[in-house]
Amino acid sequence: MPYIELEQHLPGITGLLEYRKDSALPIRNLTQYLLRGPNTLTEAERELIATIVSHRNECKFCTTAHTAAADLLLGESDTTQCVKTDIHTAPVSDKMKALLTIAAQVQQSGKQVTEESVASAKAAGATGLEIHDTVLIAALFCLYNRYVDGLATAMPEKPEYFGTLADRLVNHGYTRLPQGYDHLKK
Repeated sequence: MPYIELEQHLPGITGLLEYRKDSALPIRNLTQYLLRGPNTLTEAERELIATIVSHRNECKFCTTAHTAAADLLLGESDTTQCVKTDIHTAPVSDKMKALLTIAAQVQQSGKQVTEESVASAKAAGATGLEIHDTVLIAALFCLYNRYVDGLATAMPEKPEYFGTLADRLVNHGYTRLPQGYDHLKK
């Protein structure tokens, strides 16, 4: 049961973003830019960063949502499961393993990011911009995870919700739907 009154048909982050649309707008815009904007990291790779941070923060809603989005973008579900189990044996590039390691360090604390992990990422081909964006995406998802769990938002009643949410995130992005979310009251 959420700690504040939220629209019951909007579980997780969506209910919070609708509760406070004014503060949601810059957060949504930043998320849209970082996860869907121009970047040398693919959208799937950026969703993997959101997934590993959310998973390690034990945020069930965000982990499930971003796992579903990454799976949809990748066209399979083994990679996300492997990343959550062991970054170093996951079927991703060495560059992505290094960036996911940095994301996992940010999840613990920004001070956990080491010169060695940054050097490993650079040695694996990561650019300064990719390292920057990895740290910023990881920090942003720490915010989201704490926001969702700190206000005890509800999980959806039906697991199918996450397939619909993943489709929305992949095909529409992170900005507010122009028509709002009343259609989800069904």
